[in-house]
Amino acid sequence: MERGIPSLEEANLLLEEARSLNPTPWVEHVKYVAMSAKLIAEQTSDMNPETAYILGLLHDIGRRTGTTSGMRHSIDGYDYLIEKGYDLAAQVCLSHVAFKKNNEVIVVGKWNGTQEQHDFIVEYLSRIEDTDYDKLIKLCDYIALPSGFCLMEKRLVDMAIRGGVNENTLPRWKSTMEIQKYFEGKIGKSIYSLLPGVVENTFKL
Repeated sequence: MERGIPSLEEANLLLEEARSLNPTPWVEHVKYVAMSAKLIAEQTSDMNPETAYILGLLHDIGRRTGTTSGMRHSIDGYDYLIEKGYDLAAQVCLSHVAFKKNNEVIVVGKWNGTQEQHDFIVEYLSRIEDTDYDKLIKLCDYIALPSGFCLMEKRLVDMAIRGGVNENTLPRWKSTMEIQKYFEGKIGKSIYSLLPGVVENTFKL
């Protein structure tokens, strides 16, 4: 087990408490993120599937503070997990909402926190390189709906319709698709071959 994360038992308890505070479909989404992360990690030789699963469960834990339409949940989750001593899980709360464009950290989506919080995320992520776990959760966030696994393109369009697009939308999409290629090279097969029900859920068959 990696340092900086809770046990699986505690992660599930944290998630269930968060669900009681904010009982919306985000919990179903994170469970599918966690399942896909575990399935992909199982195909690698250098990643711990249980670690991947736990990080998937907790990447949106900041939504425990209530329904929000923006990305503030990332820093809320980071602060919550840092206070508990789970620095690796806290990092993933931040990294899954950002990418680098020309070495500049871009926080995607609508920012509804303070400027100070935004600046902290940018400064923090500018100092580190994404681990494979950071990359994996970013990828899995884009192939999981609350109803199940889906093609990345469906999730991207769904998010664009709900949140709008800007000059960073296409670079973000390209960045995520590069992560997909990275993991498919790492495991030697399509990530979709690992995801049960992906065709049915994508096309509502």
